[in-house]
Amino acid sequence: SISDLRDESARGTVRVVIELKKDAYPKKVLNQLYKLTALQTSFHFNMLALIDGIQPRILGLQDILSEFVKHRQKVVRRRTEFELRKARERAHILEGYKIALDHIDEVIKTIRASKTTDEAEAALVKKFKLSVIQAKAILAMQLRRLTGLEREAVENELKELLQLIKKLESILADEKEILKIIKTELLEIKEKYGDERRSKIINQELGKFSDEELIPDESVVVVLTSENYIKRTLVSEYRRQHRGGKGKRGMTTKEQDIIEQLVPANTHDWLLFFTNKGRVFRLKAYEVPAASLAAKGVAVVNLLQLQPEERITSIIKIDKDDKDQDGYLFMSTMKGTVKKTALKDYANIRTSGLIAIRLDDGDELRWIQRTTGDNDVIISTSFGQAIRFKESDARPMGRAARGVRGIRLRSGDVVVGMDVAHEDKNMLVVSKNGYGKMTKIDNFPAHKRGGVGIKTAVVNDKTGNVVTVKSLEATAHEVLMISSKGQAIRVGLQDIPLLGRTTQGVRIMRLKDSDEVASLGIIPDQENPTLTAEEEEK
Repeated sequence: SISDLRDESARGTVRVVIELKKDAYPKKVLNQLYKLTALQTSFHFNMLALIDGIQPRILGLQDILSEFVKHRQKVVRRRTEFELRKARERAHILEGYKIALDHIDEVIKTIRASKTTDEAEAALVKKFKLSVIQAKAILAMQLRRLTGLEREAVENELKELLQLIKKLESILADEKEILKIIKTELLEIKEKYGDERRSKIINQELGKFSDEELIPDESVVVVLTSENYIKRTLVSEYRRQHRGGKGKRGMTTKEQDIIEQLVPANTHDWLLFFTNKGRVFRLKAYEVPAASLAAKGVAVVNLLQLQPEERITSIIKIDKDDKDQDGYLFMSTMKGTVKKTALKDYANIRTSGLIAIRLDDGDELRWIQRTTGDNDVIISTSFGQAIRFKESDARPMGRAARGVRGIRLRSGDVVVGMDVAHEDKNMLVVSKNGYGKMTKIDNFPAHKRGGVGIKTAVVNDKTGNVVTVKSLEATAHEVLMISSKGQAIRVGLQDIPLLGRTTQGVRIMRLKDSDEVASLGIIPDQENPTLTAEEEEK
């Protein structure tokens, strides 16, 4: 964006001229100079603190100052309590001295009449109503303390201590007095150690810019695993192959971890994260950490405030250019409950999340789709059943509502997918052993919500149970399939045959022993070279 750079500095002045190209955006160039050069320097630090000594939290400036003041209040209070205790102990002894000096002749007579120290101590306690501590102090008192000057010193010290005790008690009784002490001590430190600031604090912020201005628009795939690890990878890293290929190593996962969802997005799109416990969070796609194709990613709990045993089960993309956020979010649970909620109800989501649906015991929120309010939806099950019904059969509900029955499940069956049905699209059906097919949407007539549905695919030992069902355009996309052991394959939809409902489909992905299809995502068709046979073997 920079076409020329000139130093026009003269004596006593510094002047640097930067000329830009015609299509350059001056504000963005200036922001880049601030960020990438020494024109402006920022000092970053991680304000991670232990709250109450046990809970680590990242604090803002106001919070950390507040916690510091709380800490100083505790310190000043403990110090004052300690000083008060010592003052009371000393005053108690001085009061004993005063009693002894007021009756010095009797005290001496009592001590001389006693055979032992213990006997003298007991006699003093009984005769002068002293405490044991006071009696011990009197017996340990040196003879020089019996002079008139020492007597006056005892009385003066006792008087000062009583005033100090009164002052300390007033401090502990009034929190404002403690804050005054904190302020005074800070001013004393400033006076003793403070020096002139090397940087200036001004009201106007210079060079303030959004991170988004420096983040390029890129097509990415957000990958979520069943163990709730997440990452963002460029679409270009996935290379296209022909149907039946073995695939390229797509991700490093733990043995029990599988790929659960892939979401094609732009780096500036919003992502809504729905959890199995019916809550929803929101992040920008670029806020998901970038990682290579083979990397595992980071734990979602590092990005979102999840509760124990809470995990992300569905991600919805909201386009960066979608300002109005019209329409609805249609959701389905594992036990077939469905609910429709206006998308605008999710416009302002706290970092701590919002309730998206109230769930019955043992149920989980699993699938969410964006709808217009007039769509048909298809719910599919692992036993190869599917039901299509009008979205309008489910009235709009608030975020905290429970929803209604979407499909009636047979014993042992569970919902494995929910999608929007369009007449100009076909339905992709994929089974866990790598079989798949395309079926016309009009082969699935609409029924009333809550039925058992009709057959969507033949399920047997060779095909395995159905993994997912998606409504797609015939040629405008590619399928990105990933197995439970991390193998990935990218196949154009035109390579998947169009078959009837009661068929098992063809093999889309060759799987090794004990491997199975874990998840798939739909990627817009792009110009990417297919792999050679040698590359496939790699």
